[in-house]
Amino acid sequence: MPDIRDVQDLGARMKAILGLSTSPVGVRFLGDGEVEGADVLQRHRYCQALMHARHGRSVILKAEGISCPAAARAFGFRPLPEPLRTGRGLVSFGIVSDESVARRMFEDMPHLEMGAVKQIHLYPLEAAEHLPDLVVVECEAEKLMWIVLSYMHLREGERVQSSTAVLQATCVDSTVLPYLEKRLNFSLGCYGCRDATDMGDGEVVLGFPASYLPEIVKHLEFLSRKALPHSRRNMHLQP
Repeated sequence: MPDIRDVQDLGARMKAILGLSTSPVGVRFLGDGEVEGADVLQRHRYCQALMHARHGRSVILKAEGISCPAAARAFGFRPLPEPLRTGRGLVSFGIVSDESVARRMFEDMPHLEMGAVKQIHLYPLEAAEHLPDLVVVECEAEKLMWIVLSYMHLREGERVQSSTAVLQATCVDSTVLPYLEKRLNFSLGCYGCRDATDMGDGEVVLGFPASYLPEIVKHLEFLSRKALPHSRRNMHLQP
């Protein structure tokens, strides 16, 4: 794992190479205690906290401040409320038409053990003052494609398997699952984050353990010498 200055440099290099419009985000899972310089959020979803961090803020989200009940369960802050546990909630939102489908979606949801984490710290990677557990990146699909390709390189060409329920794209797909399974995972987004944040129509999100950051950025630099600029020159050609 790199030191703090390395993390800052790697975050800045990733942002510059890919032309990201906002910052890669460092995510830390913490116990009790204050984090100097971080704003404690109230009545926020996790996807909204991620939005603030990628736009430059250092923020803290605690059990009492998280407003999304599904994300609260994913992070082990509190149990699912009855409408989500039975599936009635997703039917009432118009997301699914069958309660059994919704129940299965939540039964299969990766999650942290109850009480294992007390607070989550999110911040722009190039301004990191702490080593992250994870890196989460949200931007246009073409830009994140190169991160996945770089991850494949450090995995010696192994195909990337990704998991999603088109539900909890930032909290589960891009944060909890990469943390638990120690691998990259990506998502096309979900009802919640597209409803509650500035996530654009063409934007997607991925997350990976921070230990992979140096090798991913190293291969992004390799890609930036030929493949990436060549692809971008040709991507707007008319048929």
